[in-house]
Amino acid sequence: MGAHAQIRALKIPNADIYKNFLFVLPAVVIFLLFYIYPFFQLFYVSLHEWPGIGPMTFVGLQNFKDLAGDQIWWASIGHAGYITLIALTFQNALAFALALACDREIRMKRFYRVIFFIPPVLSEVVVGILWNWVLNAGQQNGQQIGLLNAFLVQAGLPNLVHGWLSDPKTALTCIAVVHAWKGFGWGFMLLLAGLQTIDRQLYEAARVDGASSWRMFWNVTVPMMFPVITVVMILTILGSMQVFVLILSLVNQGLVYHTEVPVTRILGAMSGTNQFGYACAQAVIFGAILLTVSFLVKKLSGFGKQA
Repeated sequence: MGAHAQIRALKIPNADIYKNFLFVLPAVVIFLLFYIYPFFQLFYVSLHEWPGIGPMTFVGLQNFKDLAGDQIWWASIGHAGYITLIALTFQNALAFALALACDREIRMKRFYRVIFFIPPVLSEVVVGILWNWVLNAGQQNGQQIGLLNAFLVQAGLPNLVHGWLSDPKTALTCIAVVHAWKGFGWGFMLLLAGLQTIDRQLYEAARVDGASSWRMFWNVTVPMMFPVITVVMILTILGSMQVFVLILSLVNQGLVYHTEVPVTRILGAMSGTNQFGYACAQAVIFGAILLTVSFLVKKLSGFGKQA
């Protein structure tokens, strides 16, 4: 039965149908103005050479061809992917473990819920400056001495004193860990909410059948939580791939090759060399990558499939 047939069957007056469309119209207009139009405008600019002010010069797909050979750009994609990998594993595993703990009857679990949600609501600038002080602040005898390094010195391990944010071998890992520390609270709240929707009778039935705690986790908790886990994974990918302000504040504007991510490359093309067309080409490719990865995660997980 088509939509018009259903409407006739329900005998909804035409006036009511138009009123319903009027309620939806503001949301449609906002979506078209702030999402669809900017996307087409972004793609249009990506086909031009434009310094930001003045006339545009049409260059076709030249910006995309230049981008294909931009090794720094693709390295920045890899850096963002590494940060995302740490978030998907360490961050979400920590969030899931803490959500499981707080879902049980433990003392002060409401207090823990508040504490675990503090890092996500902090400003990224504040978090970056704080962790910069912890990892790399001040000098002593020519060596970088931050809170972590000072602790290593006091613990009798001066050989481990290190410029954590200046060394290409450790800088990106430090950024990824700080990002995971700041973001695990979002996953914690979503996973905890999902755990609380699971019917407790399922656990009781499994326990009666002699299932161990580990079996109940794999056969009850994980299958029931799979849609929530998928959503958390997609949000983690989108958030981690677009990390930007945290890096700028953490490395104290000292961006170098090994800490570049796609958003900083786009900003650099706009503000450093005034290549707005090239920056828009980067944004188009980056958006396509995010959409593709999110679609693949959703597809592989089977989320949304109905029997």
